[in-house]
Amino acid sequence: MHVKDRFIKYVMIDTTSDPDSGTFPSTASQLSFADMLTNEMQEIGLSDVYRDENGYVYGTIPSTIENFDGHILGFIAHMDTANDAPGANIRPRIIEKYDGENIVLNDKLHLVMRPEDFDVLPSLKGKTLIVTDGNTLLGGDDKAGVAEILTAAEYLIAHPEIPHGPIRVAFTPDEEIGCGADRFDVKRFGADFAYTMDGGAAGELEFENFNAASATVSFTGTSIHPGASRGKMVNAAILAMEFQQMLPAFMRPECTDGYEGFIHLIGMEGCVEHSCLKYIIRDHDMKLFEEKKELVLRAAEYMNTKYGEGTADVQITDSYFNMKEKIAPHPHLIDTVLKVYDRLGIPAHVQPIRGGTDGARLSFKGLPCPNLGTGDYNCHGRFEFTCVESMEQCVQVIVELSKEYAVKH
Repeated sequence: MHVKDRFIKYVMIDTTSDPDSGTFPSTASQLSFADMLTNEMQEIGLSDVYRDENGYVYGTIPSTIENFDGHILGFIAHMDTANDAPGANIRPRIIEKYDGENIVLNDKLHLVMRPEDFDVLPSLKGKTLIVTDGNTLLGGDDKAGVAEILTAAEYLIAHPEIPHGPIRVAFTPDEEIGCGADRFDVKRFGADFAYTMDGGAAGELEFENFNAASATVSFTGTSIHPGASRGKMVNAAILAMEFQQMLPAFMRPECTDGYEGFIHLIGMEGCVEHSCLKYIIRDHDMKLFEEKKELVLRAAEYMNTKYGEGTADVQITDSYFNMKEKIAPHPHLIDTVLKVYDRLGIPAHVQPIRGGTDGARLSFKGLPCPNLGTGDYNCHGRFEFTCVESMEQCVQVIVELSKEYAVKH
């Protein structure tokens, strides 16, 4: 099956994850998709295909080398889609030979994708794009990765003359809500290292990601009837606003890029008696990461000094760390990808991930795991689209990497 057809089939299935669910995986639709992939993998000819009780799917592309004694390579993608935009009733639209002009996604909603707003579009003129109808996200994050891995698997199994060792394949649930690596069985997966196929243009290579933490700052006020509150009321909602203003504006994500970290206010609620601010804290550099956490703590300490102990309470929880330290001892993981990109004529774009990925946490669980692009753009929203030619290139990348690791690195 062509990667385009496989991709369209997959995105029609709603697998939105739910951060408020008490189950694992967080939505039953992910289990249904996992079962579908399990059946498809068996039909293609993968061996050791298994879907566990947590919704993880594992399988192996059988080796074409007798008594293979090299390192075992793996490829991983996630099955869920983000809840930032609707993920049900997706209606993908194919644009053949894109003309480089505006793309009207939805007349009624006045949603238009313009080259001046999305500067990658001019470079894709003449390509085949798959876009949304403006009502949903597309689901290329990460069903493009799933489709590419299985299309490459089908190709390799159909061509046993291609030398390669056993290639491990896995698909994970709940990556979008930060749980994708929680119950991943590294031992059962059985690879020495792997690549996640998870978003971005073909040619992307990412082996650095943010150190990440979440922070919840709670404020306690004093509620007094407003008609008799002079000198007595302490408004917790206003305390929260004062706290936010103490954090530097230049540390907001809309003011940063590249290696610059941020403190991002993602939620707020409150009244006179109680209020709460929720943040995510990010930085590639561990020292700067710790300084950002300390800044939040110092701002709360100031509030407690000014208004009384117990006014502000901070809870900070580390989420994941920069995988660079786990990738660095294995430079072949980077060099081999760059070699394959050069051979295929794909411009390499090495960049830090301004976010997280299953690969980061898996790297700290003993499975070094850089990330590769999939030909998906503008993920997590209604302007998401994929480029078919880029997805085809990503399939080639998987095949070529499989060949490269036919010999021991």
